[in-house]
Amino acid sequence: MSISFPVRSALFLACCLMPALIAAQTLQDGERILFLGDSITQAGAQPNGYVSLVRQGIESNFPGKNIKVIGAGISGNRVPDLQKRLKRDVLDKKPTLAVIYIGINDVWHSQSGRGTSKEDYKTGLLEIIDQIQHGGARVIVCTPSVIGEKHDGKNELDEMLEEFSQISRDVAAEKECQLLDLRKQFINYLKTNNQENKASKVLTTDGVHLNAAGNQFVAKQMIGALRMETSKTTGKALRHVVLFKFNDGLEEAKIKEVVEAFADLKNKIDVVDRFEYGSNVSEENLSLGFTHCFVATFKSAEDRDAYLPHEAHQAFVKLLDGKIDKVLVVDFWADE
Repeated sequence: MSISFPVRSALFLACCLMPALIAAQTLQDGERILFLGDSITQAGAQPNGYVSLVRQGIESNFPGKNIKVIGAGISGNRVPDLQKRLKRDVLDKKPTLAVIYIGINDVWHSQSGRGTSKEDYKTGLLEIIDQIQHGGARVIVCTPSVIGEKHDGKNELDEMLEEFSQISRDVAAEKECQLLDLRKQFINYLKTNNQENKASKVLTTDGVHLNAAGNQFVAKQMIGALRMETSKTTGKALRHVVLFKFNDGLEEAKIKEVVEAFADLKNKIDVVDRFEYGSNVSEENLSLGFTHCFVATFKSAEDRDAYLPHEAHQAFVKLLDGKIDKVLVVDFWADE
């Protein structure tokens, strides 16, 4: 027997919906969140684009709050282009938080001699962040995502794209900005969801520009990053709580196999900060048949979102086939 529909639905809800609810609980009244980038962000501001999906998530979960989401993407833009329009399209709009999603064209356009050198990319990114921070806004720096969706390093520009992504990581660390490592998130997702190793049509239309699934994926990552940004100074940790009700009559050996495999995920997935588990010992008779509880702790929503599609976690989910009657999943933020 495979995992029942309710079980898979619970896992889906935990993966896809919880970040939006968490984000909505923490954003402040009066926030002006601006997304700065290229054609991916320009398209993201259209209906069902990632910027619009973030806006919809905030509006539905934060009714009555004065939170404005602004798209500031222009097709073909590279870091030097962002520098030229920074005052008009960013500083004059007085954001409280700017999300910079750039780098694809700086690499992609190198094929036609119009790319950006690594030196100019770093210098320009530093200057952009300096000016935004000087204007009083916080910054989230995103790594460029993909130019081709093969997950094994065989896209033509993978090596160069990784070099530019590392520059973005280094700049974020130097400027003490939050990093949203979209490249890492894309690759982790594609390893699990692109078994055919296709060059496109999984999260993109052409290997670069987002399709419907890609916009939903990026919106989820952005919402998770917004939650991390607003909570990073509050000393909180994200608890991922999973309860199992095993099938009646399941052999103890198979239950032990599941418990040990779940506990071993901490050794296989480095974003898991802590892991605890145990069997029910309550005498209140209110457990509804759930017998085993597992708690994984993450330092950020981004770490949790990297854990869920990780190949080791996906292999564990497959191990549950034929063993689980019901599963309950709850995530919450706890004081450290």
